[in-house]
Amino acid sequence: MDRIHITGGATLNGTIPISGAKNAALPLMIASLLTGETLELINVPRLADIAALTRILGNHGVDHMVVGKRPGQTAETGQTVRLTASNVIDTTAPYELVSTMRASFWVIAPLLARFGEAKVSLPGGCAIGTRPVDLLIMALEKLGAEIEIDGGYVVAKTKNGLRGAEIAFPKVTVGGTHVALMAAALAYGTTVIDNAAREPEVVDLAECLIKMGARIEGAGTSRIVVEGVARLSGARHEVLPDRIETGTYAMAVAMTGGDVTLVNTRTDLLASALDTLAATGTEITPVADGIRVRRNGGGIAPADVTTDPFPGFPTDLQAQFMALMTLAKGQSRIRETIFENRFMHVQELARLGARIRLDGDLAVIEGVERLKGAPVMATDLRASVSLVIGALAAEGETQINRVYHLDRGFEALEAKLGRCGAQIERVRA
Repeated sequence: MDRIHITGGATLNGTIPISGAKNAALPLMIASLLTGETLELINVPRLADIAALTRILGNHGVDHMVVGKRPGQTAETGQTVRLTASNVIDTTAPYELVSTMRASFWVIAPLLARFGEAKVSLPGGCAIGTRPVDLLIMALEKLGAEIEIDGGYVVAKTKNGLRGAEIAFPKVTVGGTHVALMAAALAYGTTVIDNAAREPEVVDLAECLIKMGARIEGAGTSRIVVEGVARLSGARHEVLPDRIETGTYAMAVAMTGGDVTLVNTRTDLLASALDTLAATGTEITPVADGIRVRRNGGGIAPADVTTDPFPGFPTDLQAQFMALMTLAKGQSRIRETIFENRFMHVQELARLGARIRLDGDLAVIEGVERLKGAPVMATDLRASVSLVIGALAAEGETQINRVYHLDRGFEALEAKLGRCGAQIERVRA
């Protein structure tokens, strides 16, 4: 199993290109099932989760083609992918495929909307919490689906097609909003989604569906209205920049010091996180094609955050921010409101010398003067990159094990950091 070896202490200086957002690319790829025509997606990151979903779509009969390089494209600037679901041969998504990635459960929506049936495995457990699919099922039932659970599978059918309805989510759910959008796009009549997720990735999916012929208003607000259409066509769409990758590298610069420009990204995608980062003493400057992040070596000021749905502080940046706060000059507090088990990185950061106390959904971090390298173990995607950030600033050497988590969500991480001065390398198993 691969490991990442880091010798800490170097500042970061240079330019890092930001990849397309994994959390946007996944639902966009699934949306290809809504039409028999070709959906072309630009700026798709090269990640393990993308490869896993490609296999799942292929199991349904979706043809997949990676387009040759275009001017300006490199191994770190994404790929162009064409997906064609003109000959879907199977509406079943088996456990052995769905269990590799929870988002693949979302195929239930386009399969049901377009073919009137779907049999999709329940995705099983998750390291950072239960992440149930009950709200997704509720949304489909509101649209008229007949659903039963049989042998660990969700079996969904509709006799005469889905029909528009009022869907009021009791809590904000990104996955539920994705599923509701895709299903409602081909439903007969009007669907109103209340308490919809406002995340940029939801907006990106809506914009792509509109290019395919869907009639959607209100994406990016808590109330989305969808007028169903009889069919959708192909389209060409560019995946938006990865705001979590942007925030991660910004926090790495804040922790190590230096001056890095993050290109191919936008400040509006993570304004709350950037405002919090600025409060720690990091200089954040918008530039023509991205963000310049600088810290001149001065101390890191403590800050308190609470994770919230967009536009609040993202839960997917909580672990990275905790790593930063381990070197803050004072006490900081992080409250996690989204996932119940998302503090598993705490014990691994403690191996680097961090002082963190947990009290339910609250983590209290007492900043220390220095961290020291040690062997650590990644527990999930965001936790693993928090260990990278900590290791970059730690004295001596750190070895991070189980880095397959990183490959799920960070494209060319070692190359991007290494080009900015980090002493980082992958040790192949």
